[in-house]
Amino acid sequence: MPAGHLSLGARGEEAAARFLERAGLCLLERNWRWKQWELDLICEEGETLVFAEVKTRGPGSLAAPADALNAAKQARLFKAAAQYLSKHKAWERPCRFDLVSVRILESGEEIEHVRDAFSPPLGGGHAAWQPW
Repeated sequence: MPAGHLSLGARGEEAAARFLERAGLCLLERNWRWKQWELDLICEEGETLVFAEVKTRGPGSLAAPADALNAAKQARLFKAAAQYLSKHKAWERPCRFDLVSVRILESGEEIEHVRDAFSPPLGGGHAAWQPW
């Protein structure tokens, strides 16, 4: 039986995937991994690749799901996304990073979707519109 936080996270990711698909996004990948980094959900919305980070909190949690999305976590997501773009030869595609916050309540799930929730720091530059 998986640890409680793992099953909670899986439930949150499942709820987030359903939510995004109902909102019209096409789910391409779940839990895409490269080395120690992971992208929770990778979707398409039109021509845009969407890297969706899912943060889940259970009943009684006082912390907001977004609180766990600090600068270090964002840096890991940027590295993973860069690898995804390289492996799929997709550097020329527009992309964004979304946050899907899921609160598990006794009555079900409460979901908040923040489009373009965070951006890579400026510098580097593999394509004009992708500054990392």
